[in-house]
Amino acid sequence: MQFLFFNINNQNGGVFIRSVVILFMIMMAGFGGLVFYGSKSIYDLFENNKQLKLAIENLTREEQIGYAKVVGQEKIDGRLFTTLKFVETARGDQLRKVLEREYTIGGDVIFFDALIVTFNNNAVMSGEKRALYLWRRVYGENMAPADGFPIEMEFQPPRRYADFLVQMNPPEQEMFWEAIWKLADDPDILKKHGVKAVYGNAVYKKLRPGLIYVFKISANGRVYPETIPDI
Repeated sequence: MQFLFFNINNQNGGVFIRSVVILFMIMMAGFGGLVFYGSKSIYDLFENNKQLKLAIENLTREEQIGYAKVVGQEKIDGRLFTTLKFVETARGDQLRKVLEREYTIGGDVIFFDALIVTFNNNAVMSGEKRALYLWRRVYGENMAPADGFPIEMEFQPPRRYADFLVQMNPPEQEMFWEAIWKLADDPDILKKHGVKAVYGNAVYKKLRPGLIYVFKISANGRVYPETIPDI
């Protein structure tokens, strides 16, 4: 009877050990996935990820990427301040807002800084050029650009491209956007993969109430404002 008691315990112990082993294997598989994505680089994405190439392929040429309007101007202690509303519009739908921010900036000459990322035939399967347009910051003529107010948050997916990488998993998406934002500081980082940034493209206007400043993209990727009356 005592032997049977120990035999049953041993059987239960065997089940327990097998369960621990299976659990350990599952954990190691998950850890292996983390190691895989940790060791995977942005270069691997551009070389081997068909979903990324297809996403870039599906980018269409845009003409309007946002607009700004003055909502107030006043002098405080003899100094003029401009309060403006900046709106970023959706891809393929110029009437839909994806981002709206309000800024108060000293003066009436305002700079709008965009990061333009172009992809050539090395990164696009069709060989036709495609581009991303990322708003960086807004600042006045008496401010240093580094002290400007952010429009999109660095290293985060811009709202206009929320659906851009929907077929890719989160670690790959994070890796892609981090590398794209870093192009502003290191334009050669992805050059050999057919990616380059036209950056430092800050346009400026003397803003007045009663007007809307529509930001458009030229064929060569330059941002320019088109002024229209505010109805």
